[in-house]
Amino acid sequence: MRTQRYIAGKIFQALLTLLFILTFNFFLFRILPGDPVAVLTKTQGVELSAEQQEELAIELGLREPLPQQFVGYLGDMLQGDLGLSTLVDPGTPVTEVFLRDLPKTLILVGTSTIASIALGIVLGIYGGWKRGRALDMSSMTGSLFLYSMPEFVLGILLLLLFTKYLHLFPSGGYSSVTGNLTGVAYVVDVVNHMFLPWLTLTLAYVGEYYLVMRSSLLDVLGEEYITLARAKGLRDKFVLRRHAVRNALLPTVTLVALSFGFVLGGAITVELVFSYPGVGKLSLDALRKQDYPVLQGTFLFFSMAVLIANLIADIVYGYFDPRVRAMR
Repeated sequence: MRTQRYIAGKIFQALLTLLFILTFNFFLFRILPGDPVAVLTKTQGVELSAEQQEELAIELGLREPLPQQFVGYLGDMLQGDLGLSTLVDPGTPVTEVFLRDLPKTLILVGTSTIASIALGIVLGIYGGWKRGRALDMSSMTGSLFLYSMPEFVLGILLLLLFTKYLHLFPSGGYSSVTGNLTGVAYVVDVVNHMFLPWLTLTLAYVGEYYLVMRSSLLDVLGEEYITLARAKGLRDKFVLRRHAVRNALLPTVTLVALSFGFVLGGAITVELVFSYPGVGKLSLDALRKQDYPVLQGTFLFFSMAVLIANLIADIVYGYFDPRVRAMR
C-alpha cells in the first residue's frame, strides 16, 4: 500500500505539472507582440483586406474569449490535435510534421545517451575504486574539460577536425542527397552522417556521469558496512560489485532518467551545427519563420520529455531505495 501511495502521489504531481505546462504553453504564444494573422499573411506574401483578415481570425478562433480559447485548446491537446503548420510545412498537421523528424532525433539522442552513460559509469567506478591512478586523473581532467564546454563549441571543433582537416566524415545532413542508396549501403551512409553529432553528444555528457558515479562511489566506500565487509575477508571485487557499486548507482539512476529529457535541449544546438534534420532543427526553423503551432508543439514535446523522465526517475529511485517510499 505504501508503494502504491508513493506511485500514485508521483503520478498526481506529474499531472498537475502537465496542466501547468499546457497552461503556460497556451499563454506564452498569445502574449507575443504582433497579430498572428498579419504575420501569417505577410510572411506568405498574401495580401488580405481588413475584412478578410478578420474572417481568418474568426476561423482560427482568435476572436473568441480567452477562457473559451483555453478550453478548446485543452480539448484539442487531449485529442492529439496540435493544429496546422502555417509556414514550415503549410497546411500539414503539426503532429505529422513533428513525427516526421522525431525518429531521427530519438536515434541520435538515444544511442549517444546510452554510450555516454555506459562510458561514464565504467570510468567513474574505476576512478572511485582506483583513486589517484593515472587513468583516474586523466579521466577527471577530460571529464571536467568536456563538461564545461558547450555542446555547439565541441561540435564545431569536431567538425573542423574530422571534416575540414581529416576529410573523414560529411559536414552535415542525415544522408547523401545524391544517389539512391538502399539496404546496407543506405544504413552505412546514415551512420556516416550521424557519427559527428553522435560523438559530440556522447562526449558532451559523459563527464557528468563520470563525476557523479565517482563521487557517489567514494562516499559509499567510506561507509561502515564496506569496512565490515572487508574485515570479514571478502575479496575486493566482491565488495565492489555486491556492496559498493549497487548503492553508489542510486544517484546515477536519477541522473540517467533525467538526462533522457534534458539532453534534447543540447540536441537543438548540435542539430543546428551539423544541419541534422531532427526535432531541434525543426524548432529553430519554426522560430525563424514564426510558425507558432509548430513552436507550441515542440515546446510541449520538450517539456513532456523532461516531465516523463522525472516521473520515471522518481519511481525507479523509490524502487531501488525503500527509504524514499518510507518517508511518504
